Amino acid sequence: MANGLIWATAEDLARNRGRVLSLYRQILRSINSPQLPLSLAARLAKKAEVRAIFFLGSEERSLHNINDLIDAGEYSLSLLRKGEIPKYIQ
Repeated sequence: MANGLIWATAEDLARNRGRVLSLYRQILRSINSPQLPLSLAARLAKKAEVRAIFFLGSEERSLHNINDLIDAGEYSLSLLRKGEIPKYIQ
């Protein structure tokens, strides 16, 4: 992401599209992991949360916020792979 200084250009958004879609799919797959202590209803609720977060994040245009959202998604994915459920960070 280097074309826009503060706001993302169309090229910036296109460059990160594959990365974001991959992250989205990996998170959804990780929620189905048998390591997580979730019932079917809880899994479906978590998947709905992920979809909502990515839907709202898709409208973000600030380069810094986009990078922060990707970092948060990668951190959440690392926790899911360990068998932990991500919590809100305060």
